[in-house]
Amino acid sequence: MRVLVTGANGHLGFTLVEQLRDAGHQVRAGVRHLSDPARTARLKTLRSVETVLADLDQPSSLRHAMTGVEVLLHAAAVYSLCDPARTGETLRASTTGLEAAMRAAAEAGVRKVVLTSSVLTVPLTRPDAPPSTEGDWTQDTRVPYVRAKTEGERLAWALAAELGLKLVTILPGSIGGPGFARNTPTIDLIETMMKGGFRAGVPSFNLPYVDVRDVARAHRLAAEADDVAGRFIVVNDELPRFRDLLLTMGTLDARVKPPLATLPDWMLPAVPVFDCLNARTLGTPRTASRQMIGMMRSRCYNASNRRAREVLGWRPQVSLARSLKDTMNALRRRSGEPELQ
Repeated sequence: MRVLVTGANGHLGFTLVEQLRDAGHQVRAGVRHLSDPARTARLKTLRSVETVLADLDQPSSLRHAMTGVEVLLHAAAVYSLCDPARTGETLRASTTGLEAAMRAAAEAGVRKVVLTSSVLTVPLTRPDAPPSTEGDWTQDTRVPYVRAKTEGERLAWALAAELGLKLVTILPGSIGGPGFARNTPTIDLIETMMKGGFRAGVPSFNLPYVDVRDVARAHRLAAEADDVAGRFIVVNDELPRFRDLLLTMGTLDARVKPPLATLPDWMLPAVPVFDCLNARTLGTPRTASRQMIGMMRSRCYNASNRRAREVLGWRPQVSLARSLKDTMNALRRRSGEPELQ
């Protein structure tokens, strides 16, 4: 199968390129900055992978990149939760950029598009409510990234109908695991936990965690199955609370201490302030915004991966502990620290 992966130098994109290549497919890795060695060096170490320009802002580059391609795996996006300066860029990539990619795919005769969406496009629920499924769409888009992914996926379905493209969308949770060249918001959160950012207190929030290798496998299964269509939620069976993440990390590295308290709901509006103080005093990345805290207050991530199991034959294979250990080791290597054994 001849495939193009956009966003191929990203966390998911790079892992996806590796898995598709290892499965015997002819892989073309699309990047936005082909002439920048810092952004292409990893991809160029992968034998038999062709690296090409696929810039969402340059439709001609997309059309050229898709020549002869059977399946487009569109993972290119801007994943930003706490940087207001990137709001416009985030929305453009998920809408204007997505449309350019899908129209180029139709012109090139691509037979299937597998789009990376997000579990954030389905609603958070009350703690005692039934889980959300692929038939549900969130109405709370106050967080710009949530708005971008929701509007983007809805646009993709409209374009697929207009252009006659077969479309599959993968809705991953918060992606951890190795293989990232730079931090995503999920990796920022793990790094903050490693550095003691939640030592004084932790919100009662949970996280729809899933390892990057499991997410890539869901994309590969969707690309390989001719009769598969629709939306697929890809998250672990159990969605850990922040406290659970810290306790698991503490079993791997004794320097990661458990939180002293769980913050009551009335303190949650102050979390972005604490987050800002952590960034200044500990040098940790920003991980919380007022909009995100408002969206999660009195709600939880509660989504079922049942359809992915039954239709794709997918299930999570990387345990939470293994995924966190591999993520922590990737961060430790970058800072020159010895790896956890």
